[in-house]
Amino acid sequence: MLGVYSDFPTDVQKIVYFETSISETRLQKTLVEVFYRLNSEESALKEIAYPSLPQCMIGFEFGIAEGKDFNYLDTHEKDRLVAATQKKPFPSLDFLCITRYYRVQDQKKRPLKFDHYMLRFRFAKKALQMQVFHEKGPMHLSTKDLPLFITKIVNSEFPKRVIKIVRES
Repeated sequence: MLGVYSDFPTDVQKIVYFETSISETRLQKTLVEVFYRLNSEESALKEIAYPSLPQCMIGFEFGIAEGKDFNYLDTHEKDRLVAATQKKPFPSLDFLCITRYYRVQDQKKRPLKFDHYMLRFRFAKKALQMQVFHEKGPMHLSTKDLPLFITKIVNSEFPKRVIKIVRES
C-alpha cells in the first residue's frame, strides 16, 4: 500500500506533535515536494545540526513506503504520490531518510558513514504527529535536529509559519 511501511518500528526514539494551519492535502503535497527537492541538494551540516563535524556536508535521500519496501522519491514517485494525495489525503505517510555525510578536504569529498531514519507522519485536522526512528549509523544528525530541520524547510515554503511544534516526547 502506497505510503505505508508494514514493518514500521513501534519503539521510535522521538515523537513530535505539531499544530498546522493548512489542510492535510496541502501539507502532504508540501512534504513530498520538499523531500523530492532535498534529494538533489547538499548543505553544510553545521546549518542543520548542532554540534556538527567541521567541514562536513550532508545530502539526503528520501524514499516513500510501499508495503515492505521504500521507493526512491524521484519525479515519477513524486507525481504518483501527489496525484494520490489530491484524490484523498493519506491518514499517515512513511518515509525512509538516508543522510549521507562528506568531509570536504582539499576540494575533494571524503564520504563518511551515513544514517538511516524512518519517519512516520500522522495527519489529523489542524494537527500533525511525526515519529522518528534511527535505524543505523553514527547519528551526526540527531532525532531532535531532523524534525527541527523539516519544520524549518516546510515553513520556508509559505509566507508565514504553517506548522508549529507544540510538544515533543
